Amino acid sequence: MNNLFLRLEEEFSKPLPGAEAQRRMSPSLRRQVQNQESVKKGGVLILLYPYRDNLYTVLIKRAEYEGIHSGQVSFPGGMYEKGDHSLAYTAMREAMEETGMSPVTVTVIGQLTPLHIPVSNILVFPFAAVSHRRPDFVHDPSEVQYLIETPISELLNPQNCKTKIMHILGEAIEVPYFDIQDNHIWGATAMIISEFLEVIRNSGVKFAL
Repeated sequence: MNNLFLRLEEEFSKPLPGAEAQRRMSPSLRRQVQNQESVKKGGVLILLYPYRDNLYTVLIKRAEYEGIHSGQVSFPGGMYEKGDHSLAYTAMREAMEETGMSPVTVTVIGQLTPLHIPVSNILVFPFAAVSHRRPDFVHDPSEVQYLIETPISELLNPQNCKTKIMHILGEAIEVPYFDIQDNHIWGATAMIISEFLEVIRNSGVKFAL
């Protein structure tokens, strides 16, 4: 397990696949930010851990609320707050609040390319982290409907990568998505996953632990 995580950490220290890898899972139309000065920042956490003889990660199904990202699937994370000393800290803090994981057992090993979300004008900083055991998850029902634990091999399976037509802001748009346990993971989260999987492939990491 240590060797696997060390190989991933080494891969994150190399030049990242970047926007090209993100675009593979981008909707056919993505709007651009109108006012750069108003961009907000946030952090999300891609948490990796051993479970059932595989390498797993966890996503969240957000609660329904009056907002743009209501009910969507995403990585744990949220907005940068004044007391956060870094965006990695933001990602860890929010992941702890949403999933109940203990940050004591989690180590950040790398960062992916920041990604702008036009509809909410947020610049998201994705961080990869590892835990040597499966965390004791207890999600916050006020923010999260349920957790989605998935082996990385399921994200890599091409049969789980699909496309559909969605109507967004009055336009019919072709949207690629990951179909994981009947959850459709699309938009910024799918784009982040796309770059992350490219890092995984480049590392040569295998998934039978």
